[in-house]
Amino acid sequence: MSLSRVWNLHRAVLRTALTRGATIVGTSSRSPAVTSARLLSSSSLVREKQTASAAAAKPVQKQHDWNRAVSEAEKIVGYPTSFLSLRWLLSDEIANVALHLRKLVGSNHPLLKTAKVLIYNGKNNMQAWGLIVLLVSKAVGHAPSVPDLEQDKSAGVLHSQRALAEITEMIRTAHLVHQGLVNLQPLANAGNELSGDSDMIFGNKIALLSGDYLLGNACLQLAGLRNQTLIELISSSLRDMAESNFIGDRDVQNNPLPTAPGGQPSAVHASGDLGFGDLEDNTQPMSIKDVMGNPEKEWSLRHILGAGSLLGKSCQGALILAGQAVELQKQGYLFGKHLSLAWQACIDLEPFSSPNLPPGTTFSLVSAPVLFHLEHDPSLYEEIKKGQQSVDDIDYAKIHAEVIKGPGLDKTRALQKKHSLAAMTVLNELPPSDARTALQNIILAMQDL
Repeated sequence: MSLSRVWNLHRAVLRTALTRGATIVGTSSRSPAVTSARLLSSSSLVREKQTASAAAAKPVQKQHDWNRAVSEAEKIVGYPTSFLSLRWLLSDEIANVALHLRKLVGSNHPLLKTAKVLIYNGKNNMQAWGLIVLLVSKAVGHAPSVPDLEQDKSAGVLHSQRALAEITEMIRTAHLVHQGLVNLQPLANAGNELSGDSDMIFGNKIALLSGDYLLGNACLQLAGLRNQTLIELISSSLRDMAESNFIGDRDVQNNPLPTAPGGQPSAVHASGDLGFGDLEDNTQPMSIKDVMGNPEKEWSLRHILGAGSLLGKSCQGALILAGQAVELQKQGYLFGKHLSLAWQACIDLEPFSSPNLPPGTTFSLVSAPVLFHLEHDPSLYEEIKKGQQSVDDIDYAKIHAEVIKGPGLDKTRALQKKHSLAAMTVLNELPPSDARTALQNIILAMQDL
């Protein structure tokens, strides 16, 4: 039985533990002369051709399918890259966590939703983060001075780069798990003994300890790489992720609320603000001066701190381990940052793909479509203000209906395309390879989601 089949079998076992008891094609490499705009526009041409041939008896398959793009990319670097590998799935610690999660079924604790997002396939799955790091590692290559013993020649990456990919996923997952903590008492009653829902208290304990376990192991593996520059770089991304939870207004459960809009509506320019957040020394903290209230800058700040910093610095760190030049290391950071922002813009558009919001469905109030619409129609902020104590007091259906009618969706699509083009520009500077093509397919697949 292949390692990939064994991996899928054990992931299915973990899915069952969570749900029981509850109701790219590998296209040939293009030359660097092919422009990013042509690559991105190809997905639109494919959709037009599919529409024209809709009457045909045999349906036409999408050229750029997300799951297929990820599956093909995994073959290039050897096997599924997630830290949820056999050595984790078969460990006592992970088995115990799965058993404890089953006790939370029916309790509506947010940790359950986080666990399902991490286990099930889809574009939100964090497995792709480590995959991106390894694909960048293989696409760029390593310096001749790297010892043979450090190289995984079958996959075309270094053993230390594979370890960094696992570290990246563990840090990101720990951050998401920690965000599943529920505030069980108001600030005025802080420090007093908790009483009430024992399931929610238990869920908090699991979220806290599981996140700490992953973060502790990530830090241990990071120290084991024995690279001071890399340790400082990844540590700064941890600081950024922590800061992302404290910027802007929040309700009592720390759910983010958009800043009151200010100024005149602005367009999303193809090259505007691409360098936002880029510092000569990117281990230094980002400034929030004149950012909050500007929809594109506020959105970029929130998601660079919350995710883009980690992916960008992990790609940069992979090139540090490969002994590449400083300028190329910076390009690695830019690629990871822009890919993360394009990815986030794609996720932000998803709740608005239907004209009607299903009952009980919520979405991020700091997503790009909402922020752009607030700039267009500041009166909608009166509805947002109802959520200062709890976002549950907000009429999401009303906000959804208003955003659908406004310019926010078109501006978000332009934002996604802008960051996708920026990531493509970095890739086009690399020599043609199957890893580069896989990264291009992943970016193109996001356009079709």
